[in-house]
Amino acid sequence: MAGSAVKTGALFAAVAALFVAIGGLVGEYLFGSWLYGLLIALGLSVVLNAVAYAASDRIVLWSTRARIVSAAEAPRLARAVEELAPRFGLVAPRLAIVPSPTPNAFATGRNERHAVVAATAGILTLLDDRELRGVLAHELAHVRDRDVLVMTVAATLAGAIAYAAQLLFFSSVFGGGRGRGVNPIVLVVAAATAPIAALLLRLAISRGRELRADEVGASTIGDPEALASALEKLEQANARRPLAVGSPAQASLYIVNPLRGGGLAGLFSTHPPIAERIRRLRAMRRDPRYRPAVRSVTLGPSRPSRS
Repeated sequence: MAGSAVKTGALFAAVAALFVAIGGLVGEYLFGSWLYGLLIALGLSVVLNAVAYAASDRIVLWSTRARIVSAAEAPRLARAVEELAPRFGLVAPRLAIVPSPTPNAFATGRNERHAVVAATAGILTLLDDRELRGVLAHELAHVRDRDVLVMTVAATLAGAIAYAAQLLFFSSVFGGGRGRGVNPIVLVVAAATAPIAALLLRLAISRGRELRADEVGASTIGDPEALASALEKLEQANARRPLAVGSPAQASLYIVNPLRGGGLAGLFSTHPPIAERIRRLRAMRRDPRYRPAVRSVTLGPSRPSRS
């Protein structure tokens, strides 16, 4: 777990360094001061992302057509979440159902009080109780680690870099810069490549948070195989019939990426490859730190309830 946190920290440092570089270049070229560029780009991005962060749960529920449900309406989901939440030091979050037959799940909300764990109708019929616990443990790990906040900070910095690059591009094309001695080739290259680099770093942070949620969730309940088995089923089902999502931003929420693609597309994916996630989880079973917990797991029914 410590390695995952260090890697995420290193990626954040890279994004911040890129922001300082491009923002400083903008400020020097447009205003003769690197500080002005940083402040303008960061200010624009902070305002937009603060609004999205404050209303994240409502925006996500509306955009996915998820409906908040009571424990009586989703007893299987409620029982599992109420059992697992204390293990993560959490109060059981609100529950929601997404009306889709494609199996998937996500968690959202800026903090524990606003958290929502949502499951599609399809995941409740596909997974048995043990596998469902593995998936929910992954989502509760996201809530505990406040990953919505982490990704909002990453999006804020990436957005600031994009805004700064746009300022740089238009000013270099239409003139008006006050900077002296700034190579125009450097301006064009920076304006073109900085937003892409920022996006790649943000996506790498997202993939790192997914791996961490896998590890934290599996180790907390002491059953890595539960999530590994669930991921196998979810990947097969989503490959046959991907979940319809409005944008790549929505896709990043789900435990299994609804957007298909491999090869170079993997660089632009919000999720690590499923095969890699499963390999890591099954390697945990061979780790002596997890063996006692795995042996003590009480499994749920072998077939999912239809209630």
